[in-house]
Amino acid sequence: MMRRRLRLLALGAVLAIHGLIGVAEGQRARPVQIGALTESWGPTPGIIGLRDGLQALGYREDRDFTIGVRFTQGESAELLAAARELVRRGADIIVTTEGGNTAKAAQMATDRIPIVFIGGGDPVELGLVKSLARPGGNLTGIASLDVELAPKRLEIFRELVPGLKRVLLMYDATHKQTLDQLVPYRTAARSLGLTLVERPVRSQEEAGAVISGLRRGDVDGIFAPRVLSLNIPGFIMATGAKGAIPTMFQGAFFAERGGLASYGAVEGELGRQAARLVDRIIKGDKPADLPVEQPTKFELVINLKTAKALGLTIPRSLLQRADRLIQ
Repeated sequence: MMRRRLRLLALGAVLAIHGLIGVAEGQRARPVQIGALTESWGPTPGIIGLRDGLQALGYREDRDFTIGVRFTQGESAELLAAARELVRRGADIIVTTEGGNTAKAAQMATDRIPIVFIGGGDPVELGLVKSLARPGGNLTGIASLDVELAPKRLEIFRELVPGLKRVLLMYDATHKQTLDQLVPYRTAARSLGLTLVERPVRSQEEAGAVISGLRRGDVDGIFAPRVLSLNIPGFIMATGAKGAIPTMFQGAFFAERGGLASYGAVEGELGRQAARLVDRIIKGDKPADLPVEQPTKFELVINLKTAKALGLTIPRSLLQRADRLIQ
């Protein structure tokens, strides 16, 4: 009787194990649903890099994973609703790009679904993780070092534009991440002998009015903030493309479309780094145990067509240092 009971217990354990395996296989029978959240107007270079990175790891799009993008077109106030929509639609993993506000919105929407952030400010200061080495909670990701790179970006801007003194910094006055970055920006400008002409705005209409009201001579250049709220970088890019005022950005996307130059982490590579974190989460690792990573590749991009329209001659030293020149 005892042997029979032991055999039954063993059989029950085997059936239970097979039942768990069956559930796991059932879960893997459908693609992993990745919800991408961004303030942009569509898939960003980071999201595209994420897709490419997953494919490089052997995942097949639409069979092993899908990416559903929710974007708010520069409206930070709509991020939380968009994040909750991703949760409601059953996202298995949420990936955020374009700033700490996006990651904060996802964090507010769920404490259960794994979240991988791409870029943004200091994740510890933003309250996204407990520490870079051991994030805790349901978030991990790739920091972009935007604030740390601001002095270098301003220094390059000064080299590009002879006589650069007054630099416009327009920012969303309701965006906490940008407000937190003002002190480092001011410190960097002061150390380089530059004057930041600060213009806080609270709506896209106000941002557009500031840019459209600029005249040559009002400022010597425009320094674009990292975040996309209120479409501020978009307004600045449009002005740069007209060849009226020199502009400096953090991402190549804007230099490719008429900005004078950009310097920062390669955004597509940030997405590919994030893909490796997503891969580990799919395989069972918890975000709490995955250290926050930092960028490994940076690039300086100079748009020579825009420089010509501005009447600028780019120093040979910068031409040699540039990773890409747009002819």
